Amino acid sequence: MITFPCAKINLGLNVVSRRTDGYHNLETVFYPVNISDRIEITVADGRMPEGKACALTVEGMPVTGNADDNLVVKAYNMLAKDYSLPHVHINLCKKIPMQAGMGGGSSDCAYTIRMLNDMFGLDIPTERMIGYAASLGADCAFFINPVPSYAEGIGDVLQPADIDLSGYRIVIVKPDIPVSTREAFSLITPAKPFKCCRDIVRQPIDTWRDELVNDFEKSIFALHPEIAAIKQRLYDTGAIYAAMSGSGSALFGIFKDVPADIRDMFKDCFVAIL
Repeated sequence: MITFPCAKINLGLNVVSRRTDGYHNLETVFYPVNISDRIEITVADGRMPEGKACALTVEGMPVTGNADDNLVVKAYNMLAKDYSLPHVHINLCKKIPMQAGMGGGSSDCAYTIRMLNDMFGLDIPTERMIGYAASLGADCAFFINPVPSYAEGIGDVLQPADIDLSGYRIVIVKPDIPVSTREAFSLITPAKPFKCCRDIVRQPIDTWRDELVNDFEKSIFALHPEIAAIKQRLYDTGAIYAAMSGSGSALFGIFKDVPADIRDMFKDCFVAIL
């Protein structure tokens, strides 16, 4: 079986409080975007690494870390504790930039849960798949059913969001600047926003610039002024709204018309025009 895990951007992101479990309560609107990884799962034919039930191979963009720590493998191992699963080979082709705030690893995790459920007839209800996904990462739950959603809690309490950007073009710009999510959270002072992002995105998009905020931008831009400069350049080139996604370092601009030379403006960055 082959699937294509999508990425997401955050339309507003407010860190509202610290939790006793070490996480933070958030308010954000997740919006899926059409940049996709590729996952292929095949039943093992007997040639497995010693002691492995799930063998992962990765191609495309480089992925750091041990394969056993990849969320795809963790998703398999988690389901294997509760269900009878055959040994599998999983090939992951990375197209979604890492350390971007676009949820690539979380999406791979959730889509693996969905794929295993479908391939092996596990009949796991959607709500339980969401629970499995949430236990592996804060925004994994969204990708079980990746439709525009308002999220609370750690990103796992989801409600549909009435937002459609299909009449616009979205430009993603990801500089080669790693941003640690842990560090980004450590620099945040949680606070309830004056107006919820769920309500702001219902307003005309030309009002978002003055009201729709990503709380991570203040601290990340102070550490990396070059990321702030990309946001300003998106506005300078005609974006109606621009922001950092998640804890960065990817930024996005929403355009009516995208300048023909926009890739040349960001030569040293990953650029996607959607």
